Amino acid sequence: MHVTGSRKEISETEYYAVIAELLEYEEVQELKHFRHHIRTNRFQHCLNVSYYQYKLCRFFGLDAESAARAGLLHDLYFYETKEYTKSKPPIRHSKHHPEIALENAEKLLVLNDKERDMIRNHMFPMTFVMPKYPETYLITLVDKYCAVLEFILPKPEHSRKFSRHRRNAQKSLS
Repeated sequence: MHVTGSRKEISETEYYAVIAELLEYEEVQELKHFRHHIRTNRFQHCLNVSYYQYKLCRFFGLDAESAARAGLLHDLYFYETKEYTKSKPPIRHSKHHPEIALENAEKLLVLNDKERDMIRNHMFPMTFVMPKYPETYLITLVDKYCAVLEFILPKPEHSRKFSRHRRNAQKSLS
């Protein structure tokens, strides 16, 4: 298992020990069935946010474990975004999905105050509620960074195909 932008096998890292239990939840695995940011799925996006949030929080001496857990659960909702915004009257997905994700996360496990704040306010300032913790300000940035990263980097399967085709072409030229 990898995060976008990294070649590390995360199952071999200390980060993995923090999130391994959460990965066993069917609801978390279900996120693989929802497209997210055009080029990825919601599970991969949440994994990306979780990993980079964990790394940055460790670097800054913040609560990295809570950050990793909140990152993995920050988009825990089970609908297609386009369908949500088509409702009458239209509902702003970017403003409301953090509350839905928080409700879903709280059905799975007990969250601490930092985890709740990170999930609820990861879309600040769209949520209009000031984050209480530095980890929450950081997740707002990491979430946007990951969205851009996921959009600009090629899908892993495309890059592997490209590499294979390039190697085959080089062999045929030799």
